[in-house]
Amino acid sequence: MRMGQKKHPNQVDEFIMKLRTQNEKSNSGISTTVVVVVAVVIVCGVCAGASNERVTLVRGDPDSVVWVVQLSDLHFSVHHPNRAQHFSQLVGPALSFINPSLVLITGDLTDGKSKDLLTMKQNEDEWVEYRNTLDTVIDKSGLQKSLFYDLRGNHDSFGVPVVGGSFDFFSKYSINGQLGRNGSVNSVTLETTERKHLFVGFDSTMSISLRGPTNLFGHPTDQLLKDLDLELSRWDSQSEKPVTKISFGHFPLSFSAPSSSGRTLEDVFLKHSISAYLCGHLHTRFGKNLKRHHQLSNQFSSFQKLFQFNIHHSSFESNVNCSLVAPPIQEFWEWEMGDWRKSRAFRILAIDKGSVSYVDVDFKSGTKHAIILPTFPLDSRFMLTSSCYHNYECQSVPPSSYEAIRALVFSVYPVASVVARVYDSRSGNHDLVVETHMIKHNDENSRGDLYVAQWNYKAFEDASPDRFWLQIEANDNRGRSTLSELRPFSINGYRFKLSWSWKEFFVMGCQWAALYYPVFWSVLFFMLIFLLFPKALLVFPKKIYTYKNFIGNKGLVNGVLWFLQELCRIRSLWFGWIGYVFYLILFPWFMGQVFTEGKNMVYMTYMGWVVETNNGQGKHEYIGSPDIMVVVIPHLLFVVLPAILVSGALAVEGAIYREQMLAFIGKKKDDLHVGSRKHALIGNQRSMVSDVHLGKRWIRNLLCVVCLAVCLKHFMNCRTLLKAYEMNPVLHFLGYGISVPLLLTHAICKTRSAE
Repeated sequence: MRMGQKKHPNQVDEFIMKLRTQNEKSNSGISTTVVVVVAVVIVCGVCAGASNERVTLVRGDPDSVVWVVQLSDLHFSVHHPNRAQHFSQLVGPALSFINPSLVLITGDLTDGKSKDLLTMKQNEDEWVEYRNTLDTVIDKSGLQKSLFYDLRGNHDSFGVPVVGGSFDFFSKYSINGQLGRNGSVNSVTLETTERKHLFVGFDSTMSISLRGPTNLFGHPTDQLLKDLDLELSRWDSQSEKPVTKISFGHFPLSFSAPSSSGRTLEDVFLKHSISAYLCGHLHTRFGKNLKRHHQLSNQFSSFQKLFQFNIHHSSFESNVNCSLVAPPIQEFWEWEMGDWRKSRAFRILAIDKGSVSYVDVDFKSGTKHAIILPTFPLDSRFMLTSSCYHNYECQSVPPSSYEAIRALVFSVYPVASVVARVYDSRSGNHDLVVETHMIKHNDENSRGDLYVAQWNYKAFEDASPDRFWLQIEANDNRGRSTLSELRPFSINGYRFKLSWSWKEFFVMGCQWAALYYPVFWSVLFFMLIFLLFPKALLVFPKKIYTYKNFIGNKGLVNGVLWFLQELCRIRSLWFGWIGYVFYLILFPWFMGQVFTEGKNMVYMTYMGWVVETNNGQGKHEYIGSPDIMVVVIPHLLFVVLPAILVSGALAVEGAIYREQMLAFIGKKKDDLHVGSRKHALIGNQRSMVSDVHLGKRWIRNLLCVVCLAVCLKHFMNCRTLLKAYEMNPVLHFLGYGISVPLLLTHAICKTRSAE
């Protein structure tokens, strides 16, 4: 079975037309009959082949449930061989007793980084290791190779100039590549007697892929979104069975750019109301709650489309429209799963009568002898949707779906007993209210063990989404006990509002592709206002602000305007900063090698890297936007802006020092004798200067330390870029590399004395 090979409906029609033409030319009735029979046989074969390639019949009990395994961000590396070793040792045996219907590996299969983590390009040795490790895992698992589906991540495309080229090792060594799944959008349907389960995977990495760090975002094209839309609508008008839709890719939607027409992956997913989008990319170090619920609403402002502050975007609405003509709720869950690289994360996802649930397993502690996945009731934190509440209130789901607690139990050894416990937290403690033994579904051809326990579900109706909690315990015949996570549930569909941490919000709640240009121009606008506005005020004599004016009329406005104008009075420094800001807008920042190999250096501006297109006609295009924001925004926020501010602070400190010294000298003049005036003046001036330098210019010393810190940050960034893109610091990097240190040095020198 292959994913990604599309059968165009016109192929069959064209074939029939050719046969009709042959029939018209044929003078023999027998020949016509033979041709028609052959046509029918071939057409039926084509249709059957197209169907069989896309549909897998899932046989064996439990018929109401299918489950798959997801892995992501393996980052196999020649510098860290333990990642592949642990994968081979742990994943193969786990898959053998889990027996999933699919295994999805959602990107970043290899690391593609040097030992110092600065150079990011393809390494064929890592791909050979990936292929060999997966072959070992498949052999240990006992699963067919065709059940494994892997995707490109950004690490798998570092420095690949063209898909299918000599450095596109994914096409050569990946499972999809070996099985000929070369399409950007691939789909497979798992069909049981009750339901169809459509899984659609897609590759949204750059078509012309850069080295890191400016290769961070997914870049779905309009064609990819069109193909994805087509695959998700595959069974909309052809299936009598209900269809559950799952999509999987590498990049979270917060790190996916819109297409050239402005269309996004979220638009497609909401249109089809998929159950879940499975992804990776972010890693567990950002948090364990990297989940996000998306729901279409006309009430969202432009600001709300840029930011989502909590896991649930919209507030809970208790009013339900049960009318048959009511528009369907358009929503879906986005579940980032973490990484194998450090966290050894492993996910099992189950679909039970249309309800999607999952359990995340941590293999850092070693082999697991048993894993429990409750499939009903659903976790009210991460799995309930608005449709769950609607279906319960409108009774649009058969009551049989609610009448039993259900859980999948995967165990290396035979299971002796399974117990379900329900706790009530209304008192502030978890008080046990139900403890019941679960019964296994028996079948000779069972794919896995589904345990059920009948209960009075109406007794657990409550407006609180976290009053009742469920935990399941399984005991094997060797006396080992395994407990599932204690999770809240709401039988009538109320969602538990869980907030993100700041790190989780930063990576999941911000639409970075849409934020790049607003942030970029906002920072530049602030810097230009900081530099140009006070210069404009100097044109008007009555609008000149000095230290004396501020002392005579203290106030916030006077203080700010005086601070701004002091930098303008050092004309060479002011012109230097103005020139550098316009340089960042109008000229290339630097040049570098953005592909794995080659001698052609390309340059980068704030709009992206400028590369020549593959058609060889000399046309150039910008690529790598908004990925370049990882270079552009930190440079503006943590180097240029602090450097301009500290330059202004040095100018202000110099002005204060100058005024204090002049006042000190003037006071000493009144106390001098006429005969020794010149000698005393010189002596007192030297004494005063020494006193101010040693005792009263500690602010200047502190500002010099800040200048050193800014330069250190800048040089660290420069070192990263030099290594990443193999630059010559003189030929490819000079303007970007030395401008800020030179301007800061000039600011220190110009404000050193009281002249």
